[in-house]
Amino acid sequence: MLNSSEYSSHPPRDETSAPETPSHNESFPSPPLVRYLLGEGISMTGTWMQAMAQSWVMASLTTSAKMIGLVNFVGGIPMIALSMTGGLFADKYDKRLILQICQVVQILFSLTLGYLVATHQIQIWHVILAAGLLGVSSAFEMPAASALVPELAGKKHVAKAIALDRSVFHGTRLIGPALAGYLVGHYGAATAFYINAVSFLALIIALFTLPARPHGSKEQEEKRQHDMKAGFRHIWHDRPSLAMILLLTTNTIFVFPVMIVLLPLYAKNVLVLDSQHLGWLMFCSGIGSLSGALMILKVKKSWRPTVLTLAVTLICMALFSLSRADVFIWAGLSLTTLALGVSSLIGLSNTVIQERAPDEIRGRVSAVAGLSFFGLLPFAGMIMATLADWIGIRESLFYAACSYASIGLLLLSWTGKSLAPKALDT
Repeated sequence: MLNSSEYSSHPPRDETSAPETPSHNESFPSPPLVRYLLGEGISMTGTWMQAMAQSWVMASLTTSAKMIGLVNFVGGIPMIALSMTGGLFADKYDKRLILQICQVVQILFSLTLGYLVATHQIQIWHVILAAGLLGVSSAFEMPAASALVPELAGKKHVAKAIALDRSVFHGTRLIGPALAGYLVGHYGAATAFYINAVSFLALIIALFTLPARPHGSKEQEEKRQHDMKAGFRHIWHDRPSLAMILLLTTNTIFVFPVMIVLLPLYAKNVLVLDSQHLGWLMFCSGIGSLSGALMILKVKKSWRPTVLTLAVTLICMALFSLSRADVFIWAGLSLTTLALGVSSLIGLSNTVIQERAPDEIRGRVSAVAGLSFFGLLPFAGMIMATLADWIGIRESLFYAACSYASIGLLLLSWTGKSLAPKALDT
């Protein structure tokens, strides 16, 4: 059994081990990282387009928040069951091949859903079934993708690489929903599904151009082959990483259901908006998210506790504001603020977790971090959706704000100490 010292972010240097990163990572960003991010950017634009179109299709098929929550619930169950297996696969096998297989699977499902929408045969059970099957793919894709970016960047560039990766993610969040809103309004929702299917090819091609990971010492390579619980043990014994997981968990329970499950019904039934305005609300959210991701690029370690406190405060204020918004502009500004806080918190949390993760178990650590989101989101989404059906969407937002404020701010007193510069250097 391995103890916490074996998972220190600064292990003793093994003179016989291979370099942690290949030579092309001496500069930043490295050419392989640039190619990967370009492919990811094209693919994620399509993914955001389909996400918006699918939300609109679901809002058209049902007015029940519980049914929309069920889609996220079914999609998240495979993540709970298979994420740790996916993390072990990411450490043990070729991450490039894992990601390519996952992209092919998603192409097939996008084409299938697009056809069902185009021929007016789409039913709720189709979307629920697709969500469950795609959840299996995501259980392997998420740890591989999360571990690949630091690997391409090199250990000393992890923070910048994660910030760039999230900037691409949120930058496409600006473009995708706005394009989808236009396409859904003028050409139908199926168009967004078909474009998403084609966009996956960009990432598949980019993955073909990436180099294989460098090999470490014999001991490091042996650690890649087994021990599925290694990621849990590392986080449990590493206080800064554990603190970040707890904050991510709090956001998953009280904030993400608002942004993922309730937003389509909030736009359609509370604000009485059309698909194009829903796209613009997602665009506003994307602006805040991109701003938060870019801000993390400039955050020094000594600033992290302050930034974290500001992020939690912004999230609380934005949830309260969103619960009272009655016009598009007010809701858009609230979503921008909410996304700014959430993106800053997620970016900072992932940076700390990945900085402190040993290379040989990075996939399993990424899987544990992913479980704090995907593992709880299905249940949190169902609870929030049921609450919205019971007491109303506005009231649900208000109670989410109150709960997040009390728990999130209490967590900061412990988390802030974990993020002090001295703690981060241990």
